[in-house]
Amino acid sequence: MKTCSVKSAVLIFALALSVASCAPTPTVAPTSAPAPTSAPAPTSPPAAAAPAEIVVGGTLPITGRYAAGGAQVKNGYELAIEAINKDGGPMVKAFNKKIPLKYEMLDDASDPNQAVQRMETLYNDKKVIAYLGGFGSDMHAASAAIAEKNKTPYLGVAFALYTIHQKGFKYLFSPFIKSPGVAKDLFKMFDTLNPKPTKYAIFAEKTDWGAELSALWKAEIQARGWQLVTDEQYAPGSTDYTQLIAKARDAGAEVLLTLPGPPDGIAIVKQMKELKFNPKAQFFMRAADSPTWSQALGKDGDFVIFAPGWHPAVKFPGAAEMNQAHQAKYNGPAQAVTGPAYAAVQILADALGRAATLDRDALRAAIAATDMMTVEGPVKFNADGTGQVIMIFDQWQAGKQELIWPVDQQTKPFAYPAKPFDQR
Repeated sequence: MKTCSVKSAVLIFALALSVASCAPTPTVAPTSAPAPTSAPAPTSPPAAAAPAEIVVGGTLPITGRYAAGGAQVKNGYELAIEAINKDGGPMVKAFNKKIPLKYEMLDDASDPNQAVQRMETLYNDKKVIAYLGGFGSDMHAASAAIAEKNKTPYLGVAFALYTIHQKGFKYLFSPFIKSPGVAKDLFKMFDTLNPKPTKYAIFAEKTDWGAELSALWKAEIQARGWQLVTDEQYAPGSTDYTQLIAKARDAGAEVLLTLPGPPDGIAIVKQMKELKFNPKAQFFMRAADSPTWSQALGKDGDFVIFAPGWHPAVKFPGAAEMNQAHQAKYNGPAQAVTGPAYAAVQILADALGRAATLDRDALRAAIAATDMMTVEGPVKFNADGTGQVIMIFDQWQAGKQELIWPVDQQTKPFAYPAKPFDQR
């Protein structure tokens, strides 16, 4: 019995082991997967910080044959920028804040080649957003081409050349009188005279502008059935004009039309006096713009008509305040081309306030849409970049520049006929 009991115990133990080995292996409960992490919401790129200043620039003839005119333009730019920056600078729409202007100016020495080089320097090194042009049609013709190449807005005054606006340039804007308007309004003024002068002499400079304005004058003379008794040309920088003057005198010319640079114009008048050529009216485009005209010629420079684009006595908002600022800063009254230069900066500041973004193309579009009042009157731009502006004619009388046209802006009536040189 004892042996049996032992066997029974062994069997029970073996059965237990068998049952244990057949039992399923316990499994560990699976670990929950981590909750998926949500992707960060996309964010807009940070807005660009507003620049500390807006850089504009240009070349000016501080030296050379156009230096006197360049000084007038420079004064206008500086006065306008000072006035605008005094209030914090132009309001720039892109940043909804005022940002001051910085003006970078380089001397082009009245040389178109130097102007081109310096225009490139201003674009590449100074990163100007806009150009402010210099003085003289030939200078602007060279500079505007560089502005177009660099796709940078260019605001230019003190040049009447019209053909440059027919080249398809998109970045050139000139709030200044142009040759077609000069010719048309000059003869409109002559139409008011009694008796009307009917015999004309033209001394045309051998330049693109000389050919342009001469052709326009001839068309006006022909349309009225008047006589062109002398039609002469001369090279810029000439010193002897006696043959031209003698032909005009001997043909009985009552009006002389010419467009010389200042040294040439002064030489022409001196030789007219020597040869006793006394036309009833004398129109000297460009040469007579500066006070150096009267300083060089005295009474002999009187009666000369010119078209500088402005006069300090104009009755437009801000003109009187600009004159006061000019007197205080430069110890003298504002000169003829200073006003249009000041207006160019007013237009630029206004466009910065309307441009969608602060880049050259947006600024160009804003300038093209200009419709505002300036110190030279209301200004809009045509599709070719020419400005819709008021035509101003001045005349030297008793050593002063008097505004004679339009009549509602006059400081003095048109002095006609001119006194002979020996009776002044």
